[in-house]
Amino acid sequence: QVQLVESGGGLVQPGGSLRLSCAASGIFFSNDVMGWYRQAPGKERELVATIIRHGNTNYADPVKGRFTISIDNVKNMVALQMDSLKPEDTAVYYCNLVRGLRKYWGQGTQVTVSS
Repeated sequence: QVQLVESGGGLVQPGGSLRLSCAASGIFFSNDVMGWYRQAPGKERELVATIIRHGNTNYADPVKGRFTISIDNVKNMVALQMDSLKPEDTAVYYCNLVRGLRKYWGQGTQVTVSS
């Protein structure tokens, strides 16, 4: 069983930055896919970014050029650096791990972008 714990959410003004972190219990396996998803009120959960252990990344179009996902294989952590934040980035952000056929989720952390 994998446990994921997010941290780093909060309130930020438009144009500001936040860094989210996700700590995973245990170690990362070579085929693990780590990712961040978000869910805004009244909307479905959507992909933000993914990364595999050796660093290949994928981003959703709305965040390309503004968000950066990274992985620390020693600390078993995944981070999401969010820059140039917009009000439409407001959502609960969830850490995700896909291992084979299993998916694991964190509890979520609220990000609010507002002046």
